[in-house]
Amino acid sequence: MEDMKKAVLDGFAKAYGKCEGVKAYFAAGRVNLIGEHTDYNAGHVFPCALTIGTYGAAAKRDDKIVRFYSVNQENFGVYEVDLSKELKPCDEAGWANYPIGIIWAFEKRGFKLPCGFDMAIYGNIPAGSGLSSSASLEVLTGFILRDLFGFDVTNQDLAIIGQYSENNFNGCNCGIMDQFAVAMGKENNAIFLDTSDLSFEYAPIKLDGCKIVITNTNKKHKLTDSQYNARRSSCELALSELQKVVDIKGLGELSIEEFEAHKDAIPDEDRRKKAKHAVYENQRTIEAVAALKAGDLKRFGELMNASHVSLRDDYDVTGVELDTLAEEAWKIDGVIGSRMTGGGFGGCTVSIVKDEAIDTFKEQVGKAYKEKIGYDCTFYTVEIGGGPTVL
Repeated sequence: MEDMKKAVLDGFAKAYGKCEGVKAYFAAGRVNLIGEHTDYNAGHVFPCALTIGTYGAAAKRDDKIVRFYSVNQENFGVYEVDLSKELKPCDEAGWANYPIGIIWAFEKRGFKLPCGFDMAIYGNIPAGSGLSSSASLEVLTGFILRDLFGFDVTNQDLAIIGQYSENNFNGCNCGIMDQFAVAMGKENNAIFLDTSDLSFEYAPIKLDGCKIVITNTNKKHKLTDSQYNARRSSCELALSELQKVVDIKGLGELSIEEFEAHKDAIPDEDRRKKAKHAVYENQRTIEAVAALKAGDLKRFGELMNASHVSLRDDYDVTGVELDTLAEEAWKIDGVIGSRMTGGGFGGCTVSIVKDEAIDTFKEQVGKAYKEKIGYDCTFYTVEIGGGPTVL
């Protein structure tokens, strides 16, 4: 972490030629252990923050200018916006659309910045990996605004502001999970979150003799350009059809038995499969957390595997790359469970692997993936981190 802190502070000095009054910050990436595409369906999710994430350095200015610089994208240079003008997303802003959107969302809540600031970032979340680099950057920016200007917002507010910004400024209809996991992370705990009302509890992750291994397909995805929004629309339409026969506000309110009793209200078979995933995945998540609390890691792993099958067969968001990683992982003794994580269409799998099987896992999955897909996947053995912080 000290190396990353130094790198972002050095980047700040390189971009802006000064170091006075600069503070350093960190916000994590996240991985979701189970509960995928349930967060916009009033269901449960079970994510955790990671120890990889986005580092920031920032200092106030005397004018109304805000400047952004990324150490990861030096060729992009410094991007500048004027707070006295209307903030709008634009192609030229590139990655800076995310922090600009947070400023915009803060202003929508009545938090006007009294002056501008300079900001540099440096991240070690693989871009396009599905580990929430965008949510990490959003929460980081909100945390910096709160610290620099003393805005009265909680960490949970930072999550809600981040989701609002991504929905309404950046145009991706994401749920609340990513921002919530980043903003509310707790070391060595996952967050069992009911997205219908944002009630949550921390659940200690005790993986005696096992590790969490993330495997990156190295196939880039971009949610706003993917079929993510289409999946959400399908679920919304299925919900409206079910509401004609059952009194619910979200698919997550249905038990499996209730869904099976009323599923014929959804006339389109494909849409019915999407709704089925949302309902079944929510129930899997509830059962998985109960299994973890009971110390039944084997059952937790079985539910992870079932989650991937549902995402593959019913929700149709995996693809050959993610399927290859998960299906090859299932063949290996010592793999407790493995599934895609994140929005899908690329990105990563998350696996729970016994310590003694990690080398075999990497070797065999890596070899099979290269043979079938034609390029390498990348492995990360990760630890569970906490919420945003001043370094």
